[in-house]
Amino acid sequence: MSQIVDLSHRIRAGLVTYPGLPAPVITPHLTREDSRAVYAPGTEFAMDVITMIGNTGTYLDSPYHRYPGGPDLAGLDLTTLVGLPAEVVHVPAGGPRGITAADLRDVGTAGAAVLLHTGWDAHFGTPAYAGGAPFLTEDGARHLADAGVALVGIDSLNIDDTESGGTRPAHSILLAAGVHVVEHLTGLEKLPERGARFTAAPPAIEGFGTFPVRAFAELP
Repeated sequence: MSQIVDLSHRIRAGLVTYPGLPAPVITPHLTREDSRAVYAPGTEFAMDVITMIGNTGTYLDSPYHRYPGGPDLAGLDLTTLVGLPAEVVHVPAGGPRGITAADLRDVGTAGAAVLLHTGWDAHFGTPAYAGGAPFLTEDGARHLADAGVALVGIDSLNIDDTESGGTRPAHSILLAAGVHVVEHLTGLEKLPERGARFTAAPPAIEGFGTFPVRAFAELP
């Protein structure tokens, strides 16, 4: 069997993924104790309700997230989400924040998942995660979109520079080209530059653009 590498952050009540966005709230709908009055003796269940924004944990952005006419989560083709050949870019620590087209000159195969390993996931869940995060530059996004990749993922706060005054060129370019974006990955240091297969599939929710995924890679 292939080795499976989990690339997702765990979601829990109170988790802060992106500063300023609401944390998930988990409440019981039916407790195990109360269920004993509903089911046969010795049978019990727990049913819970989670209230959360789609931008929680490790999540995928569909084109609908940026463009009203783009495919929503229910409109995504599973062949662009499951078992994609992964091309991993291990970005050296201590360099410029922006990942440019020059940094990506050796990646960009049509139909691939390009995964940007920056190491910023080490700060996830701490105040340090919010400032100075690595990102994909406009020319880097253009390079990948022009190459026809299926998906771009990053283990950082955002695919774009959130300190640029509100511009979001990477989101705009990639999602306009139908390239899915996965943010807040973790564990990318465990992957080789090539040879892994990447999967990140959200539930098929109509009229919704962003939702958590269980992202993972299969190693040969």
